[in-house]
Amino acid sequence: MGIGFGPSNLALAVALEEEYGSGVDAVFFEKQPAFGWHRGMLIEGATMQVNFLKDLVTLRNPTSRYSFVAYLHSKDRLADFINHKTMFPTRLEFHDYLEWVAASFAGMVRYGTEVVAVRPHDAQTLQVVVRHDDELRTCLTRNLVIGAGLDPVLPDGVRQGERIWHTEDLLTRLADLDRLEDEPRRLVVLGAGQSAAEAVEHLHGRYPRTEICAVFTRYGYSPADDSAFANRIFDPQAVDHYYQASDDVKRMLFDYSRNTNYSVVDLDLIDELYRRAYAEKVAGTERLRIMNVSRIEDVRAGADGVGLKVCFLPSGEVTALEADALICATGYRERNPLDLLGEAAEHCRTAPGGGLAVERDYRLATGPECGWAVYLQGATEHTHGIASSLLSMIAVRTGDIAGSIAGRTARVAQEA
Repeated sequence: MGIGFGPSNLALAVALEEEYGSGVDAVFFEKQPAFGWHRGMLIEGATMQVNFLKDLVTLRNPTSRYSFVAYLHSKDRLADFINHKTMFPTRLEFHDYLEWVAASFAGMVRYGTEVVAVRPHDAQTLQVVVRHDDELRTCLTRNLVIGAGLDPVLPDGVRQGERIWHTEDLLTRLADLDRLEDEPRRLVVLGAGQSAAEAVEHLHGRYPRTEICAVFTRYGYSPADDSAFANRIFDPQAVDHYYQASDDVKRMLFDYSRNTNYSVVDLDLIDELYRRAYAEKVAGTERLRIMNVSRIEDVRAGADGVGLKVCFLPSGEVTALEADALICATGYRERNPLDLLGEAAEHCRTAPGGGLAVERDYRLATGPECGWAVYLQGATEHTHGIASSLLSMIAVRTGDIAGSIAGRTARVAQEA
């Protein structure tokens, strides 16, 4: 049984079918009414940051019929993609690939259904309480896989509203804004990571007369390190290395590899934004306004816009801005599995360095009294490393989980 049906649990559904066959006994509960993955950031032209070979299956099973190459073949675009000479499809195309795979597993998924409680039923099974159309019902499972995704984060004291959004909802909110007015006068984007830079580029192109203000505390956007040796942190073997390392080495590896994933931007996008800003400076019409080394100190939302005070940190000078909207590209927070597990959390162990103890197969470490198992697809950076919950590791990770479930199921059958 799975909580959530994003790319992680979709890849698990594939791995389970390829492990058990088409008769696999599995069900996934997804709050959304249909499959969707970061729809609010499906910006036209935005590309994936991972190689297309790191799809749902290829690193685990290169011959799978659910690979990105198989998808291209089914759409009669394989030769066209090859001629395109890229390893990085657009986000729109990759989302279409995910939907193409998800369609094959629609019978396993209960969309529009939210898991509201998990508790032990007996020593061997968990009771999972779900809500659909305001009705509650319970299910039993031996193996629960949590792939509930991430929660968007807003700055302290800032609340989402009609004029304040997280980039998670960018395209949806822009469509609403377009219905309210012809073209905004000023939009402010807070943040210095990939999503922030993509939002700035998209807004600057979408609204040719609008001032776009990019606010961040850094001096400039920092480039992502996607060099060949740095990318080895995303190799499957790197999870083994991280898992067996001491706590001091774990911290060292995590700090060294932050610039491969956190608050960094593709160099081509940085260059494009700089090119635009410089061209406007030459023309004397600076519409793209980079407010670096700055922090928003006050936010006041109104019916018609947002009032902001932006502090330039070196001098302390404060600039007052009136904007049509504030877009927060301020990242995401992993959901705490304990919030979902309820009474079952009492049986979970704590790691020596803090946080939940997680076995190498992504299974929460529990007491010997527990015959049931809970697996995590996320919230494992402290035990498995920076790559463990990312898309680049999805095929291998779900293969590990599917293999572990198969082994546990076989042992139960032998004991019975």
